[in-house]
Amino acid sequence: MRYFLGADLGATKTHALIMDETGVVLGFGESGPGNHETVGYDGMFESMRSSMEQALQAAGLIKADITGAGFGVAGYDWSSEYEVTAETIERLGLTAPYRFVNDAVPGLVAGSDEGWGVVVVSGTGSNCRGWDREHQREGRVSGHGVMMGEGAGASELIFRCMQLVGYAWSKRGPMTRLADALIEYAGAKDLEDLIRGYTMYEYQIEADAAPLVFQVAMGGDRVAKELIHWAGCELGEMANAVIRQLGFEELSFDVVLTGSMFEGGPLLIEPMRQTISKVAPHARLTRLNVPPVTGAVMLGMEAAGLPITPSVRAMLKNTVGSIRNEVAK
Repeated sequence: MRYFLGADLGATKTHALIMDETGVVLGFGESGPGNHETVGYDGMFESMRSSMEQALQAAGLIKADITGAGFGVAGYDWSSEYEVTAETIERLGLTAPYRFVNDAVPGLVAGSDEGWGVVVVSGTGSNCRGWDREHQREGRVSGHGVMMGEGAGASELIFRCMQLVGYAWSKRGPMTRLADALIEYAGAKDLEDLIRGYTMYEYQIEADAAPLVFQVAMGGDRVAKELIHWAGCELGEMANAVIRQLGFEELSFDVVLTGSMFEGGPLLIEPMRQTISKVAPHARLTRLNVPPVTGAVMLGMEAAGLPITPSVRAMLKNTVGSIRNEVAK
């Protein structure tokens, strides 16, 4: 029997997963953040090592038993980072072939029917990547949000939300119940105090306030509804950029949606769908319903030169339920 390792290195935690060649999940491990931008490459290594060792122990295996490994790495954005990322992974002491990609990609591999297409991430931040059927050509955006005019994750949504609340205060735009919601959220005295405290960095209004926007929109507030519509269109345009890069316009393919913002449902997803359909009418939007680390372990199988068959994919998705509660913590 052959065994495969996958690891999903995120900004807040790292997951490792081991499966056998039939797709049966055997072991899971979790450790701290794995993004080198926040913890450095030594911190990245420690998170990988800890989660890998937990998964190996749970599976009753040793490193030498691993046939192939796949890694989704937060913060791996540019080819200039390839060498140092590879060196960090090699410190794990695996003897098996491995492959590593940006951490958005495993969600595509796991969430699409055939492991290719486009993935759109909208959580705290946003990102978009695409892969062709052969996993040779990749499309992408920068993943750097407001700096590069890309959106919209929760951070970009709140950034824009505060602009609109500022417009209401200055009478540049219409009044909105978002103002009342954020006054209460921040503990401000009134709207002017909210704007004062926000611009003087006394009130921290960040991504975790995003659910308020959806609540206000569901209450019928026009500004909030238009804001979420804007976010959906922005996510759609980000996908369209990648679709054009890869020449997918006339193809039938999956657009995998992953991240907490999509819990907002049709208010966000429908304008995104409409935006994408103008460029790629045969694209299918689908929510990721398994942990991204399942895509990483499939990449481990691919790194070993083995095909990811429909039966392996189905078995993995069925048996990963045993660790879902751990992943969700």
